[in-house]
Amino acid sequence: MVRSRRLLAVSAAFGLLVSACGGGATPSPSAPASVAAPTASPTPAGPPVTIKWFCCLGTGEAADQVKVEKAVIDKFNASHPNIKLQIEVVTYQSARDALATEIAGGNAPDIVGPVGVGGAEAFHGQWLDLAPFIDKNKLDLTQFATGSVDFYKISGEGQPALPFAIYPSFFWYQPDMFEEAGLEPPPHKYGDKYKMPDGSMVDWDYNTIREIAKKLTVDKNNKDASQAGFDPKKIVQYGFEPQRDDARGWGAFFGAGSLASGADGKTVDIPANWLAAWKWFYEGVWKDHFIETEAVFASQEYQGGGYTFCSGKVAAQVNFLWSKYCLVPEAGKKAPAGEKWDIAAAPSYNGKPTAVFNADTFRILKNSKHPDEAFTALTYLLTDGSTDLLNVYGGMPARTADQTAFFDTLNKQFTQTPDWQVAIDSIQYADNPNFEAYMPAYNQTLDRLGTFWTKLRSTAGLNVDNEAAKLKTDLQAIWDKAK
Repeated sequence: MVRSRRLLAVSAAFGLLVSACGGGATPSPSAPASVAAPTASPTPAGPPVTIKWFCCLGTGEAADQVKVEKAVIDKFNASHPNIKLQIEVVTYQSARDALATEIAGGNAPDIVGPVGVGGAEAFHGQWLDLAPFIDKNKLDLTQFATGSVDFYKISGEGQPALPFAIYPSFFWYQPDMFEEAGLEPPPHKYGDKYKMPDGSMVDWDYNTIREIAKKLTVDKNNKDASQAGFDPKKIVQYGFEPQRDDARGWGAFFGAGSLASGADGKTVDIPANWLAAWKWFYEGVWKDHFIETEAVFASQEYQGGGYTFCSGKVAAQVNFLWSKYCLVPEAGKKAPAGEKWDIAAAPSYNGKPTAVFNADTFRILKNSKHPDEAFTALTYLLTDGSTDLLNVYGGMPARTADQTAFFDTLNKQFTQTPDWQVAIDSIQYADNPNFEAYMPAYNQTLDRLGTFWTKLRSTAGLNVDNEAAKLKTDLQAIWDKAK
């Protein structure tokens, strides 16, 4: 997932200690005891098998997090005398190089996590397929949210991970701004139509978003972007903010895809829906003016703590669950975005909604010398140990039994009680393949994507088709060199 914003987000949202790799917490309820986790095998003669847990390719290095991680390990070791689980904590900035060095040196750990899709793909092809171990241990997969298990199924790799902390995306909006513009609130249920001001019922899609976002974008003379005389240089309220951290991520809101979708996995192919999303975004910024330019987005006036929706000057956004961090009011102050915001279904494109997905979990390396014992420890972290860990990681539990208490806790922060059912419903519309999935020359590819995306956000007068063609050519050259 996109780390630079998310990790700061989670930490700020729950008021816990921030470290270089981030962190934060929302209490979730106690997990049902030993639900479908593998049982401890009889204690063999001789010393216990040592299983090494490597942290932190994602969150997990903060002092309060390490304290909880060690407590979870102590509980596990006490109930599994034949296994000794140990943790190695490496700072996020050093973790990727450290793990690569350990693997190359024959000193690889068994379990790695928490780690998102992007962090895992830096070690593409090196993760153990859990499917045989799931079958062997009869692990109950129905305890996890619908769609979250399939999110980790990868063609040719089986099931290299199971759900743990999940962050669905959806549509966030300001009801008062919609009402002031004479607009109906957006639909909360996937598949519902939207009622336009003329009474017509239309699909809740990005064509509809464009039309209502223009009405929600207002200049200092109270003209909206759909009216004659609107001044795009003097906007005081914007209608819509897309999730703009990653060109792939925004593209995926128009449908799941991959740059490496060719049969050989080494030929660059820009998905048509991604190109459509990039063009829609670009026109929204530079032609229709309902999306902020990069300069406005980064300005102090609109940076309400990381995302412009949180400034109270943007009527709507699509973003992940973790972006709620900047909506939490500071002590003694009102949140800049107010206390009436709510959430709704993610819009569709060509009739299909996609709620782009972020997730963190734990994985086992293929070269683990003790995969059975590693799987026992892994499933403990995902089940019996998950509540304590999620408390300091700040993620939404993938286990459905834990979700009600998670949202009950959020409702103590957000007293307007947003419609959290939307977040739960959005899980089944996750992008698969995920936008952060494997690409050749992963880091170099990200760098080139970054320059492309920054240019679109910052530069008027571009031909997006031409820029995308240049991107494809450059990426193919990078991939060819990496062969």
